[in-house]
Amino acid sequence: MYLYTMQLSEQERIRRDSLVELRKLGIDPYPAAAFDATHRSTELAASFKDGMEVTLAGRLMSRRIMGKASFAEMQDSEGTFQLYLNRDELCPGEDKTTYNVVFKKLLDRGDFIGVTGETFTTQTGEQSLLVKKLTVLSKSLKPLPAVKVDDAGNTHDAFADPELRYRMRYVDLVVNPHVRETFESRSRIIRTIRESFDQKGWLEVDTPVLQAIPGGAAARPFETHHNALDIPLYLRIANELYLKRLIVGGFEGVYEFSRNFRNEGMDRTHNPEFTVLELYVAYKDYHWMMETIETLIGDVCQSVHGKMQANLGGNEINFKPPYKRVTMRDAILEHTGVDIDGKDEAELRSACQSVGVDTDDSMGKGKLIDELFGEKCEHHYIQPTFIIDYPVEMSPLTKVHRDKPDYTERFELMINGTEVANAYSELNDPIVQRERFEEQLKLGERGDDEAMFIDQDFLRALEYGMPPTSGVGIGIDRLVMMLTNQTSIQEVLLFPQMRPEVFSAGPNLKALEEWGIPCEWTEHVAAAGFDSAATLAETSPASLREKMNGYRKKNKLSISALSLEDVESWYSSNH
Repeated sequence: MYLYTMQLSEQERIRRDSLVELRKLGIDPYPAAAFDATHRSTELAASFKDGMEVTLAGRLMSRRIMGKASFAEMQDSEGTFQLYLNRDELCPGEDKTTYNVVFKKLLDRGDFIGVTGETFTTQTGEQSLLVKKLTVLSKSLKPLPAVKVDDAGNTHDAFADPELRYRMRYVDLVVNPHVRETFESRSRIIRTIRESFDQKGWLEVDTPVLQAIPGGAAARPFETHHNALDIPLYLRIANELYLKRLIVGGFEGVYEFSRNFRNEGMDRTHNPEFTVLELYVAYKDYHWMMETIETLIGDVCQSVHGKMQANLGGNEINFKPPYKRVTMRDAILEHTGVDIDGKDEAELRSACQSVGVDTDDSMGKGKLIDELFGEKCEHHYIQPTFIIDYPVEMSPLTKVHRDKPDYTERFELMINGTEVANAYSELNDPIVQRERFEEQLKLGERGDDEAMFIDQDFLRALEYGMPPTSGVGIGIDRLVMMLTNQTSIQEVLLFPQMRPEVFSAGPNLKALEEWGIPCEWTEHVAAAGFDSAATLAETSPASLREKMNGYRKKNKLSISALSLEDVESWYSSNH
């Protein structure tokens, strides 16, 4: 514990001292009892009138101490509210400790407090609470970033570094109100979808995250091991095949908000774990699903913005149905001049190379077409557009198109140059499905690590009969990006994946002793910031003596002051 304490900043040490003083006063800085607030800040502001008896709870975010009276700002889950503390109102008797000591000296910005008092309006028209009782609810030991906004609306000392914000989302949410708004919108989007589906009588279900066969998508899985069964397992890349099993079992409509995992690259639209909504409805096809999804997306946008338009990266996106439909063939032909119709693998590889799309020998026809569209076409579709009728080779789980035998009844919804949804008229012919899986197996043998596995149990389920079905997967994270004007998926994930943080193990006191510092001084030298041989070598003996004697005096150490000869001997012994 002492080694940890030595790494603390001066502010952190002061807060720990305050913690000790609160306990000496008989105040528990982390009380166990519930604290019941009568209002939250936004609710109070909306129903405000002078003379209300109110109890609030939240973080103390600022104080303006003016002798016997002070103003403070409290922040709760909805916003902020102004507090007014008068010494004699808070402490009507002889004992003024709560105001003079606890509030003025021992509380800090970020501490959780509860207050009870009476509402009033200040002479400048500000809604306020005259505090008559104050309760310490939780002492904050680390100072929050002090973000300031001047009268002109300019922000100073913003907590804006993405690395810090994503690692310490708990701080980000406290000091950046717009971040909270993004995640409130995310919750509203999911709630709107769920309510829409429930009204239609579709059943929300749960399917396994740990799977013996990672099926339902072309992606590289994460692998783990089940000790009791002594078998390898995979984190799911999709829940599609399990939901189709439920359609086989007799449900007409099932959906799931699925946490999926794919062991792939990370960029502004990809995170290794992400949320997908998948919906499967019996007796429907992909034309019906397009109409269903464009209506749903419009309703979701309306729930967030109160209209069917939203701004994203400077583009005004219109989510009002109907959305444009473009075939995959026409999209590639328009933007590359390449007609994929009737071309074999060699011809497609040559076409890709001719327009600057990289290829390798593991890529079959489907992967080549996918790369061609992704590299040269996808980014052109800013307004919501359904790209329809994908080649058979790209869609191993999809029915062959009823009019075009080389294509399938599949669509992807593109918004602002990014795929948001993927849907099919689901393949329910077990014999054809087996052939498609076997083609995927051959691609895996060629080195395609995203090729699908053969799921024998799923094939058996299809042999019992699955009705005509349409299914869709919607990337919830990307949809939230679209509707909250975010250009990075990390902004809509509370805890995006990052490299593990390396925490300091503290100073190596043994190394300081070996350098020449006497054992009675090593802890104090380290605590003063000279925690390695390198930092000592960069400081002159005279400077170190001055700093350590100042440290000794400030901390009232019961050891003798250092002479210059003492410190020079440390340096000489090191040489």
